[in-house]
Amino acid sequence: MNFENEFKGKKVIVTGAGGIIGGWIARAFAHEGAHVCLTDVDEARLASVKAELQGDGHVAVPADLADAASIGAFVQTLSETWGAPDILVNNAGIYPSGFLLDISVEDWDRIMGINLRAPFLLSQLFAKQMIAAGKGGSIVNISSGAARKMRSTVVPYCTSKTALDRLTKGLGLELAEYGIRVNAVEPGFAAGSDVSLLTDEHVSTVTSSIPLGRASSAADVAAAVLYISSSGASYVTGATLTVDGGNSIGSQAVFQQKKTAL
Repeated sequence: MNFENEFKGKKVIVTGAGGIIGGWIARAFAHEGAHVCLTDVDEARLASVKAELQGDGHVAVPADLADAASIGAFVQTLSETWGAPDILVNNAGIYPSGFLLDISVEDWDRIMGINLRAPFLLSQLFAKQMIAAGKGGSIVNISSGAARKMRSTVVPYCTSKTALDRLTKGLGLELAEYGIRVNAVEPGFAAGSDVSLLTDEHVSTVTSSIPLGRASSAADVAAAVLYISSSGASYVTGATLTVDGGNSIGSQAVFQQKKTAL
């Protein structure tokens, strides 16, 4: 998809850029001529993704989004070198598994810290910079169908994404007067990476239950994030764009023998 210089020279921040979806988003913006700031706790992966980006003007700034002080330092560093961003993509998130009766307070706090508190703090701090610059902007939160459909053993994750959707709407409401749009994108199932290893059997099981019959691709996610960040979506704020092959509307899995037609 070509956005006809829509993002050329724009400053775009992508958190969790070392992961599969973050990498897809960063590469897409770079392909469209944007200057991309990558951040992740994994410095080696940051360097690897940055080396793959088209164009120049990209930066990689490590940060631990579970730590409010690290977030503050990241924002300060970037403000001194870049100024106000045009687009913030809050992509970073963690998906640990564990039953509610077993999960520790520390694990709960870490999930909420990275998946919910970090997007709040980053949006708050960078929105203030956008307002001071007087040029508006776009904030995109990467959500999940788990915001609407509970999943056993990952209830804290589901809870964090439900709250993130409400935060998206709240920020969209309060930042509208400054020309800052805030939306969410719900990507579909991604078939793993060296960050999130998934067996072939698991991938096959999941994709067979998706109505459109396949996993999400870089093009699917990138097109959604770029669109919702573009002038083509200038009248869209507080919305959630679901791009999951129909996975959140129902499952193709058959749990009983099919009945014959009447």
